[in-house]
Amino acid sequence: MMRIRHHTLPDYLFWFGCVILAALFQTNWPELLKLQDVSPDIVLVLVVYFAIAFGEERAMLTALVGGLYLDVAVNTTLGHHVFCYVLIGYFCGRLSMRLITEHEAIKAGLVLLASFSQGVLFIAIQYVQQPHRGMLYPVLTNATPIAFYSAVVTPIVFLAVERIFHRREAITGGRL
Repeated sequence: MMRIRHHTLPDYLFWFGCVILAALFQTNWPELLKLQDVSPDIVLVLVVYFAIAFGEERAMLTALVGGLYLDVAVNTTLGHHVFCYVLIGYFCGRLSMRLITEHEAIKAGLVLLASFSQGVLFIAIQYVQQPHRGMLYPVLTNATPIAFYSAVVTPIVFLAVERIFHRREAITGGRL
């Protein structure tokens, strides 16, 4: 039996704060996360988490908030991260309804696929705007290592976010 969740303003503000905190962590303290000059895409891992846990609508909202912050913080053209993250959030949300997503390997695989797809899409958009940069080399040197590292940190991020939001659900009496 499906339980209907009623969301209130404090619940959305808490979610908004968590997404902004993850984006801040990813952009302001990347040295803490770096492993051989590669840092994971924490915002994308959150987008995939919310796609699995709450569906494509919450994933797309997470993508919008996290993507806007990254576009402003990283100084890219406004909308690059948003477009890529929203597409990934929608497809992961739709795909998660058809997968058994309880196993950690499925979650990590979905993050790996989503991160690689987001990287290729982001680099393809940059290639269309600036063809002299090339496309194959950035995919091999940027998108692939980031995708693997994001998949490796998936269980840790999922566990942390799951504990935060289940605790929040327990505190609010079943409402998230």
